[in-house]
Amino acid sequence: MDLGQASAAAHGAYVKDVSEADFMAEVIEASQETPVIVDFWAPWCGPCRQLGPALEAEVEAAGGAVKMAKVNVDENQGIAGQLRVQSIPTVYAFFKGQPVDGFQGALPPSQIKEFVTKVAALNVDESLNDAVEAADEMFEAGEIDDAAQTYAAILEEDDKLASAYAGLAKCHLAKGDVDQAEAVINGAPAEIATDAAIEGVHAQIALAREAENAGPVAELAAKAEADPTDMQARLDLAVAQHAAGQIEEAVETLLAAFKQDREWNDGAIKEQLFKIFDSLKPNDPIVLTGRRKLSSMLFA
Repeated sequence: MDLGQASAAAHGAYVKDVSEADFMAEVIEASQETPVIVDFWAPWCGPCRQLGPALEAEVEAAGGAVKMAKVNVDENQGIAGQLRVQSIPTVYAFFKGQPVDGFQGALPPSQIKEFVTKVAALNVDESLNDAVEAADEMFEAGEIDDAAQTYAAILEEDDKLASAYAGLAKCHLAKGDVDQAEAVINGAPAEIATDAAIEGVHAQIALAREAENAGPVAELAAKAEADPTDMQARLDLAVAQHAAGQIEEAVETLLAAFKQDREWNDGAIKEQLFKIFDSLKPNDPIVLTGRRKLSSMLFA
């Protein structure tokens, strides 16, 4: 067994010695599927001998979520030069063929673990985002139960993914269970509470609560038409229209009311408009048109 074979045999399942000949395959191409940490080292480097084993141990502990390539700079000066490695140890993390993170010098064990965990999470995050997209497609197709199960499974993997909380809550809303939707969204961690997806569902829940007490559209329309100065009637009409699925009509009712009296009830009309806008996707034509009309009134 030569020295290269002995060195390779000493490594675990997820750590390899890599040279210029196989750097493209073992790092660039391999990182398309799994993040690869590259450790640039040399046998004479004291800090390298300290960092290397600790880094390898954390990579092995990750169980394949991340891989590691060790590059001896004395034997592979071309690669070291291309990546501008000016001192060792230098560590780079590659994902999807590109360097995405790195550091120089030895680190304490806690920071080594943190670095490996962060790099390994790159692949998990992408997989979960793909799963969220799949669940979103199920939801749009009306497969509510399947979407709910998928969102719940995603949250078991990452309990801080705002889009999964929002998706699961929307599934409950679609089934008419407003209380459960509210429980899901209120259970999201504080650090993601202000995420746009979370706030959007809060708006949907508020609108669903209002819909429970909405009056008949025809009666409210007649009442608002009989007295155009009755702002409460116009607000009630917009709530009823939204509850009936007439979202565009609700926005137009609110815009007309805002034009007439923007300060009524401490800006309640504008607040209702924003509630509807927040409940929809930002690129929804109703949102784009409504915001444009509102802005023209505000800055006229």
